[in-house]
Amino acid sequence: MSSKPATDKYTVERLTAGNLADVGLLHSTVYGKEVSRDFFAKKYNTTFSGVEFTGFIAYTTWRQPIAFYAVIPCFIKADNGVILAAQSADTMTHPAHRNRGLFVELALTTFQLCSELCIRLLFGFPNQNSLPGFVNKLGWQTTHYLDCFIIHTPNFSWNRFFGKLPAIKTLHGRYQERVLKKHLLQQRGIENSVFNDGCSGVYRDDSYLKYKSYNDTKVIKVGRSTLWIKINGILLIGDINLQADDFDDMMYELKKLAGKLGLKQIHFHASPGTTLHGLFAMRFKSIQSFPAIFKVLGEDLPLDKVKFTSADIDTF
Repeated sequence: MSSKPATDKYTVERLTAGNLADVGLLHSTVYGKEVSRDFFAKKYNTTFSGVEFTGFIAYTTWRQPIAFYAVIPCFIKADNGVILAAQSADTMTHPAHRNRGLFVELALTTFQLCSELCIRLLFGFPNQNSLPGFVNKLGWQTTHYLDCFIIHTPNFSWNRFFGKLPAIKTLHGRYQERVLKKHLLQQRGIENSVFNDGCSGVYRDDSYLKYKSYNDTKVIKVGRSTLWIKINGILLIGDINLQADDFDDMMYELKKLAGKLGLKQIHFHASPGTTLHGLFAMRFKSIQSFPAIFKVLGEDLPLDKVKFTSADIDTF
């Protein structure tokens, strides 16, 4: 299923190493900003799973990319073993070609490809604008919403100031690296904390963590615990390997660290029903964040047992 005519105005082609640059071109048009040249090549080269480039691009007759949809193959670990699944990822449509059914067509074509590739479960975290289309037009189901815990640090945030002064922003980035150096661990990520609660979740073996390096994340030691984090205007916690009775001390030290880094907020997204969610909920206020949605392609899995943290979202 590499290419097929769609209408007399556009064609649909499967994502390949050869047309990945067109995804970057479309992204620049839709969002008005560019990503690094190899970003999408790294993001959709999921050879660790045995499946790669699982998505489609729509083109005009003059080869202008006008829509894109793709999923990221990975594994879900559950009671009955490890299954091949995929996360719904980027959805983009050129502003001049919206409301023409391109999203639905590309999604359905991708789902068919997933079935052929023996991907047995799809999951995703759409925003509120995309959620109705997934549920009402594509038959996905919502099992729960993640909660986002927002922890404020009592420090002035330098990021808005530095954003207007690129040269100083570069110096500040180097300063942040020096501050983080004594906390930094030489590893790519951490194991999924939801397994400690008897839940199902994304299986983060060495191959997956090596793949996940398409985003700039770090693993740090704070207190006696290990955290997987991303810094992008805030300190986003991806997941925590928490040592017993260390939560309060760890958070105290983390807030101090965020302050030294010039960051005003710490965020963490987690599914209810997990230990980390409970620890944060007892101490910090939260807001409802991403819906966790699923589309079953052939796996009889208790979906209410599948839980997530920030690290499982493709933008982490």
